Amino acid sequence: MKKIWFALVGMVLAFSASAAQFTDGQQYVTLDKPASGEPQVLEFFSFFCPHCYEFERVWHVSDAVKKGLPANAKVTKYHVEFLGGDMGKTVTQAWAVAMALGVEDKVTAPIFDGIQKTQTITDPASLKDTFVKAAGIKPEDYDAAWNSFVVKSLVAQQEKAAVDVDLRGVPAMFVNGKYMVNNGGLDTSSMDNYVQQYANVVKFLIGQK
Repeated sequence: MKKIWFALVGMVLAFSASAAQFTDGQQYVTLDKPASGEPQVLEFFSFFCPHCYEFERVWHVSDAVKKGLPANAKVTKYHVEFLGGDMGKTVTQAWAVAMALGVEDKVTAPIFDGIQKTQTITDPASLKDTFVKAAGIKPEDYDAAWNSFVVKSLVAQQEKAAVDVDLRGVPAMFVNGKYMVNNGGLDTSSMDNYVQQYANVVKFLIGQK
């Protein structure tokens, strides 16, 4: 019984020590105006953003965050349209198509690579072709989704969410509509430390009210 007790005490102390490392204004920021109704963990990104590319394709921050979340929580990703010129809005709508068809995981890497690495995605046609090749979406199904009410609603939802949290830049992750992870306040001594601390901060904030 003593061993179990000491083990429990050790776990509590370890959590307290970890939580004590996270300070409002340093590793995270409390929003001035909490945004109710937003997904529990909301990530904003742009396929045109070099830092977002590293965040997703090099550091795999989103994957690390997902692994550390409770079973009933998930990361919802919204694309922003203020980067990429005219294509910014087009890609935001294409991301809404991906959300509606449930193929986000299949198209994320190809779109990132096509825009930033190979420069093979340059217009709506090449973007659509990526969905066909990477996700097996039929061209007519893509077109139907593109023009659907659901996709138009998802585009509006992404735009509204960015306004609700007063989004200033990407990549950015918000928790419970109340907290934003402060990218610049995390441990940058190594990539592994940064990614692990990012995941731990999100996990900590999930438990905050």
